[in-house]
Amino acid sequence: MTDSTASRYRYLPTLLIILGLSWLASPAALADETGSTADQQRLEWNFKVYLDDSPIGFHRFSLSGDQQQRQLVTEADFQVKFLFITAYRYQHQNTETWQGDCLERLESRTDANGKLLSVVGERGPESFQVVATGTQASVQSCVKSFAYWDPRFLEESRLLNSQTGELIPVVIESLPGLSYKVRGKEVPAQGYRMRGKNLDMEIWYSPDRQWLGLVSNIKGDRTLRYELI
Repeated sequence: MTDSTASRYRYLPTLLIILGLSWLASPAALADETGSTADQQRLEWNFKVYLDDSPIGFHRFSLSGDQQQRQLVTEADFQVKFLFITAYRYQHQNTETWQGDCLERLESRTDANGKLLSVVGERGPESFQVVATGTQASVQSCVKSFAYWDPRFLEESRLLNSQTGELIPVVIESLPGLSYKVRGKEVPAQGYRMRGKNLDMEIWYSPDRQWLGLVSNIKGDRTLRYELI
């Protein structure tokens, strides 16, 4: 692979660091997905991921627990090919525990095309302690990450990146209600645009506020899209 080919994918680490991060399902989502709001629940979101119109891999989210304490396990695997050669490979695993509306603990491991990243975070009485690759920091005790499945996260002005341990300022605005492709069909949807450092993303919900997917505008006029399968 030439240097010019590799440079085409230098934007991917910046983009991917905000895609595998946290859970916070609403009671409405639990009822729709399981038909019940019993104490113990298990929810899954399985996305096929596209770069422009080309499939590049998957991203899976699995949530279990009750209203007071839940655990999210995520896994992602992307491969961007150029002339039948893998030009970029991304693998990510993340486990998070939530207590009520606050992140209690997280542990993530990432291989971004050979660059290894790790984060361990835990909530204390006065702050959330984060140990990331080569750094250590403290943020507010009750912190949220990129909880796409809960529209309440759209009210936050700073969100924790569980791949890097950074607390990222964001600006969020609503978009005109349009449609989003779900399992091959266009369905009515409400979108929100999120912007921040190296971040320009649209998150889409159904009329009853269920997470449908996301679209990210990335360097080079390209688009990363998540489609439910």
